[in-house]
Amino acid sequence: MYQMSLFDGQEEAKAYAPLASRLRPESLEEYVGQQHLVGPGKILRQLIERDQISSMIFWGPPGVGKTTLARIIAAHTQCVFVEFSAVSSGIKEVREVMAQAEENRRMGMRTLLFVDEIHRFNKAQQDAFLPYVEKGSIILVGATTENPSFEINSALLSRCKVFVLRALEEEDLERLLLHALKSPKGYGGQSIVIGRDQIRAIAAFANGDARTALNTLEMAVLNGELDSEGTVTVDERVLEQCINRRSLLYDKKGEEHYNLISALHKSMRNSDPDAALYWMNRMLDGGEEPLYIARRLIRFASEDVGMADSQALPLAVSVYQACHFLGMPECDVHLAHAVVYLSMAPKSNALYMGCLASQKDIRELPAQPVPLQIRNAPTGLMKDLHYGEGYQYAHDTAEKLTRMHCLPDELLNRRYYLPTGEGAEAAVKERLERIRAWKGLGDEPEARP
Repeated sequence: MYQMSLFDGQEEAKAYAPLASRLRPESLEEYVGQQHLVGPGKILRQLIERDQISSMIFWGPPGVGKTTLARIIAAHTQCVFVEFSAVSSGIKEVREVMAQAEENRRMGMRTLLFVDEIHRFNKAQQDAFLPYVEKGSIILVGATTENPSFEINSALLSRCKVFVLRALEEEDLERLLLHALKSPKGYGGQSIVIGRDQIRAIAAFANGDARTALNTLEMAVLNGELDSEGTVTVDERVLEQCINRRSLLYDKKGEEHYNLISALHKSMRNSDPDAALYWMNRMLDGGEEPLYIARRLIRFASEDVGMADSQALPLAVSVYQACHFLGMPECDVHLAHAVVYLSMAPKSNALYMGCLASQKDIRELPAQPVPLQIRNAPTGLMKDLHYGEGYQYAHDTAEKLTRMHCLPDELLNRRYYLPTGEGAEAAVKERLERIRAWKGLGDEPEARP
């Protein structure tokens, strides 16, 4: 549902809260990361300090401080803070909050409405915010892990500034963990023995996610060895139970990321489903976002399978949707479905090579005019200029074909798509050859990248 408050909870409740909640920053000075937005002189910091905040979208991975930043903005600008979850709320709850926001406005108070996972709202739910954003009843701050260009209604998106939040650097996380050990809100009142290498290991394991880093530290401390003097020691054995060491070998931005996705592609291209499954699960085991893998499978379906099996593309898109609906761990079997299907599908890169060849001509040759016979002529002036003159309507012929040229004169008879004899593309190749023979076309130049 939602939560409305002027303050960040009661002190008594904080004492029993998880470490990540106790250490939630309450000012920009305490905030870790996102210096490209909130560092001295940066645009978002200036907007906050000048109290010129308008509706905005925070786009970034989990655990980078989207909710925290919204709370800091609300406190700094003296707004009533309303936290709203798109997962558990509907139109009814939206209207209730909007009614309260209107009441606040009449009392001279502004309402900052923070909507977590705003991309999960459907179009009708997102549209419900529009009139209140337009008349200033609320300052909307939406948080999303998905590209807002695709997930947020264009009408709502056009009324919001989009700020991209980045995954935290390991140095940021190390600083955060050291702060947790010293802060009175963390373990400052306890004696904790933990090595700097162990701090680095937790930071690496968290992979840019502050919440994961703090939760892992808390788990390690809770399971540490307590001596008679009250000192907690976190040894290697405890840390190994709290983190998966294999995950430390997989950097989603580094070389191993590209090595593994390359291994997956090339295994599928080589029709090796066993190797493809292995590399896919290596990526998942390392914490890779399943939607990233699904996007690469969609690309593979057209680049490496193409017309040899045109069902590969809709299957890959369906798998992406299934992964989006379910997430991990359930979506692993959907990814496996696509990986095995693509591995076993007949292969053709004719579409890919055709794209490259036509793009090369577009880059390197002068822009060619559209032939007059295939231009549209909606006005008399265009007809006087011979637009559409000589156009032949294929459906008027018995063959459903004409010998009309559709490429520019400078590229006449240029060939980009050269179908192979693989899978269903064999039939496409045969039909194309019959069409070209009927049109009287011979072995014209092929454009290759």
